[in-house]
Amino acid sequence: MAEAATGFLEQLKSCIVWSWTYLWTVWFFIVLFLVYILRVPLKINDNLSTVSMFLNTLTPKFYVALTGTSSLISGLILIFEWWYFRKYGTSFIEQVSVSHLRPLLGGVDNNSNNSNSSNGDSDSNRQSVSECKVWRNPLNLFRGAEYNRYTWVTGREPLTYYDMNLSAQDHQTFFTCDSDHLRPADAIMQKAWRERNPQARISAAHEALEINECATAYILLAEEEATTIAEAEKLFKQALKAGDGCYRRSQQLQHHGSQYEAQHRRDTNVLVYIKRRLAMCARRLGRTREAVKMMRDLMKEFPLLSMFNIHENLLEALLELQAYADVQAVLAKYDDISLPKSATICYTAALLKARAVSDKFSPEAASRRGLSTAEMNAVEAIHRAVEFNPHVPKYLLEMKSLILPPEHILKRGDSEAIAYAFFHLAHWKRVEGALNLLHCTWEGTFRMIPYPLEKGHLFYPYPICTETADRELLPSFHEVSVYPKKELPFFILFTAGLCSFTAMLALLTHQFPELMGVFAKAFLSTLFAPLNFVMEKVESILPSSLWHQLTRI
Repeated sequence: MAEAATGFLEQLKSCIVWSWTYLWTVWFFIVLFLVYILRVPLKINDNLSTVSMFLNTLTPKFYVALTGTSSLISGLILIFEWWYFRKYGTSFIEQVSVSHLRPLLGGVDNNSNNSNSSNGDSDSNRQSVSECKVWRNPLNLFRGAEYNRYTWVTGREPLTYYDMNLSAQDHQTFFTCDSDHLRPADAIMQKAWRERNPQARISAAHEALEINECATAYILLAEEEATTIAEAEKLFKQALKAGDGCYRRSQQLQHHGSQYEAQHRRDTNVLVYIKRRLAMCARRLGRTREAVKMMRDLMKEFPLLSMFNIHENLLEALLELQAYADVQAVLAKYDDISLPKSATICYTAALLKARAVSDKFSPEAASRRGLSTAEMNAVEAIHRAVEFNPHVPKYLLEMKSLILPPEHILKRGDSEAIAYAFFHLAHWKRVEGALNLLHCTWEGTFRMIPYPLEKGHLFYPYPICTETADRELLPSFHEVSVYPKKELPFFILFTAGLCSFTAMLALLTHQFPELMGVFAKAFLSTLFAPLNFVMEKVESILPSSLWHQLTRI
């Protein structure tokens, strides 16, 4: 409560400072305009009767010019503020006020804060950078059999150039090594992975296969040329035969030098990739138990290759089999505090806990009797998952439309939410009442973390880089989910209100000049009344000769 009150007072103080800064800026320009255009006499000459004479001589034309000029200046500032906010995501006047006025008014110095908290923030900054890293989507679709078919049907490109460029870099990292130039087929494939044109890549793969049985050539054809999953599986089986032979030969020679060690590492990556994609083909073709066995064998054979995140493929296949005990066993191993989290880990854990209570859960009954221990555990698990990735619930609850997931995802971002919901929405629907429990409880997470960019609850603060990266990963026809929502700055709302108010005054003054003139004179008389009172007191105290000399300055 104390922190919230302090934050509210700071925001209130900032709003007051910014409001006064803005008002003084607007009226300064108004006065300059009036002095230059209308030649308004602002100097008080001999005595205070000049003020009354000045107010009495003002015509409706003056008030129309006054309100119209104020509305014009406010409108120009509004247009500039809106453009600056759309481009940079912040208010220009607010930024200037924070940078220059707050230190002068006794605000907190950013430099001193940074120097005092540098040690405490360093770990948080490193975590934020790591969370903004783009990861390979473990459940990515097949480019030829799935992505291209979507393009043929809809005419839309589901993958962005940035996403495909990241895939090309992954292929060069996993499927090439420095010794490829010694083997003609591998040398051709090394160039093929760098080729941007899909047809040129496919032609290069066929050219490599004419030389010998090249595993990476079969991989490229299975990924990009095969138009069905069955064709892709057939090509991957041929790739497995070729890749397994290369792996066994390089395994025997890996200790003969760094060159052979790099070749063995490459052959290992190729073999793991082929087996994982074969398991995914089996899962797509409905042979789920076979896919689970292949994934388990692969994880036992290569336990150290965690970069492929095969356990997420295994979790999805086990949920399809409704083998919830096996799912819990996998989560017990990978849902550890020392291991990196993902939406699949967090939301699957929430689904299992929701499954225990969701079929009998009722919001009305829970509000009357309170939550039971099991229900509280399920709600806490949902809050944990939503804090990790707040974009997922809208896709699971079908409040936003799904698109094909990209080949790369950003953890805690919209791209990861799409990839998770695309494959796991059916599993949530299968558990009776799970989506109802999610619908009733997920928004409560945001009350626990009112300032997600500054402080988290169970995880590090939400990274601010997700929106930019997701816009690069997701196609342009998709509306990227942004968290937290960017509210319009105070100054845009304030300027819009002031612009509308002054424009209305200008219109009323033009239509009803006499009536508005009376109101304006009464307002100005009231405004100058304190000054008039002070000047009368000063005049009564000071000698008339001194006052006369001062007024002539």
